[in-house]
Parts: sequence; structure tokens; C-alpha cells
Amino acid sequence: MLRLVPAAVIFAALAALLAVGTPARAAMIFTADITHAQESSQGPLLTSTGGPRPESFGTATFTLNDAQTALSFTATVFNIDITGTQTPNDTNDNLVAAHIHAPAPPGSNASIVWGFFGTPDNDTNPDNLVVTPFPTGVGGTFSSTWDAPEGNSGTTLAAQLPNIRAGQAYINFHTTQFGGGEIRGQITPEPSAAALTLLGLASAGLSRRRPRRQI
Repeated sequence: MLRLVPAAVIFAALAALLAVGTPARAAMIFTADITHAQESSQGPLLTSTGGPRPESFGTATFTLNDAQTALSFTATVFNIDITGTQTPNDTNDNLVAAHIHAPAPPGSNASIVWGFFGTPDNDTNPDNLVVTPFPTGVGGTFSSTWDAPEGNSGTTLAAQLPNIRAGQAYINFHTTQFGGGEIRGQITPEPSAAALTLLGLASAGLSRRRPRRQI
């Protein structure tokens, strides 16, 4: 006879998993949805001639290695001129710098903890940055690694990991027009496969109810 797992049991197992968390030396994945709307100070997007330009945006994926000594990422941004020649008649959309900032929740600003493009440049030990402009269109892809010895103003990856794990860090792309940041994205941890499995079991257990007895 098929026996349903009580929801309380499933949720207890899920709570135990979340309390324990991932192993101390397990890799973690983080993502960021990068938009102009997340910037704390926004304004109209204008070209150098005063007309509107397409809104910029992007995505990023981060991987913290098993030893938790390196945070690798790939970010793709659209409608930001990353070479200065993709929109030759418009300088407002030129990329001038890109960083990770912390600690700050969404909507708040924080100091630079690691710069990888422009100033400050903390991607130096070693320099892992690879920038791949789109062959056509405006934008491109950035990939690099925040290594253990690196950090801005005396901080390090190890010191910032608690902020990153807590969703208190963001990636920011600065342009000529928006020197304080044109697009940004909160770096948030992806749920582990085990947690997703337990959440699925919990959902299935709650959706299946015992039929009432017929009198």
C-alpha cells in the first residue's frame, strides 16, 4: 500500500538541510540579473546627440570554487559600448568601469570591494579578465576570477564571502553618462540541488491529500 510522507516530516528534513547548509568546501553558484532599474539614482538614457538610446541590461553567473579561494564569473551586457567604437557617434554609453560592491541590500549603495575593469583595477594577482565584444551590435561578455589575494582598499575575497553568501553584494557597470553606475545586479546564491529536491517533495506531499471516507 502506498504511504504518503507527512508534510511535517518533509519540512523537518528540509529545515535540517538548510540548517546544515552545503559542505564547508562545496562549490556554490550565484547569479545576477543586471538592470538599470536597480540603480539607486536613475535618469533618462540619452545619446550624445540628445536622443534616446536602447536601455542597457545584462546577466551574470558566479562560481565559488570548492576551496572557496576563487570566485569566477561570466557577465554579458547589452547596449553598453565596451570598446568605445561600437557606437562611434555616442560617448554616453561608453563603459568606464565595472566592479563588485558590498555590503548593501537592493536599492542601497556600497563601497567597491573588487574592481575588474577600469579604475580601480584589483584583478591583478593574476589578471584573469577576458573581454569579448559582440561581433555585431553593442555590448559583450566579461569573464574573470576574483582570486584570494585580491581586493580593494585592503579587503579580500575571504572577508567578503559572508556578504556575497548573504546576497549583500552587487555587480555594477559604470558608463560616461552614469558615472555612479548605469546597470547593476544583486548577486544571489542559487539553491542547491538537494534543497530543490526536498522542496519538490514537500510540494508533492502537500498537493496529495488522503481522500475523505464516504459515509
